[in-house]
Amino acid sequence: MRRTIALAVCALALACQTRSNHTEEELLKVERDFTTAVLSNNADAIGKFLTDDWAIIDADGRVIDKARFLSAIKTGTLVHEEMELDDLMVRAHGDSAVVTTITSTKGRFAGQEFAAQERATDFYVKRDGRWRCAFSQLTNFHRK
Repeated sequence: MRRTIALAVCALALACQTRSNHTEEELLKVERDFTTAVLSNNADAIGKFLTDDWAIIDADGRVIDKARFLSAIKTGTLVHEEMELDDLMVRAHGDSAVVTTITSTKGRFAGQEFAAQERATDFYVKRDGRWRCAFSQLTNFHRK
């Protein structure tokens, strides 16, 4: 009897670990695909990764809503030319998750070139079987 219970506990732990690994892999792929969409500078492609009420807090603390962000992309006010992700971490909790990265990016905003290295935090929710970003925050980051 004890052996049966021990085997059941081990099987449950293995099943949970497998599900956790699958979720982490799925979210890492979504984060990378989201980055690819941002680099395409295609507002429609980017919008598919965002919830309707998505917002971002930029590295200067400003809150920018989805409509304003996508409008800046559509008009060419904001153009991303390079973006690299490093130090990706996923923390999943059921149908929500936090993905953090160190993001190095280059581009143009309002005609001015920019380059930044930021700690990016994306909060995802799973709706209708699909992960979408509900909130993002950027923090300036400098490697020592």
